[in-house]
Amino acid sequence: MISLTVTAVVFGVVFLAELPDKTALAGLVLGTRYRASYVFAGVAAAFALHVVLAVAAGSVLTLLPQQLVQALTGVLFLGGAAVLLLRKGDDEEEVRKPENQSFWKVSGAGFMLILVAEFGDLTQIMTANLAARYDDPLSVGLGAVLALWAVAGIGIVGGKALMKKVPLRLITQIAALVMLALGVWSLWEAVTG
Repeated sequence: MISLTVTAVVFGVVFLAELPDKTALAGLVLGTRYRASYVFAGVAAAFALHVVLAVAAGSVLTLLPQQLVQALTGVLFLGGAAVLLLRKGDDEEEVRKPENQSFWKVSGAGFMLILVAEFGDLTQIMTANLAARYDDPLSVGLGAVLALWAVAGIGIVGGKALMKKVPLRLITQIAALVMLALGVWSLWEAVTG
């Protein structure tokens, strides 16, 4: 059974953390060069693979004692908040242009770019943390993949317009505050539990 509450919490956290990420900018660049649906297909497949790996890693963490998992999760969330608050603006990465505009070339370029860029990324680590925290792999996986797909869609279709309306720094600060709150909450539960 899927918990809508867990799915919504995960969606919000991952969505906010991914918006200022370099992969949103990469999606924007790919979306301006190629057919949006082809780019999205490749990017969505890569994000789905990353979520499966993250949820599996988080599910393994649930085998550890609960207080240890809560403490580890709290520390990792606090570290993620620090990374978001302390990092400088990301530069756009160079995107290699496929030789043609076929579905397989374009979606393959999007898939490989996200697969490499997101491996071990903050949102993948956060997804593993959330899977360990909630011990609900389906709800966490659904929330994370929908958030990543939403950010990819925004980046591919309307990233430039969003960035003109909402400062990237504000989005980053909100994501950091949410992660800070989750980190403090997890540590509190580890100490009092």
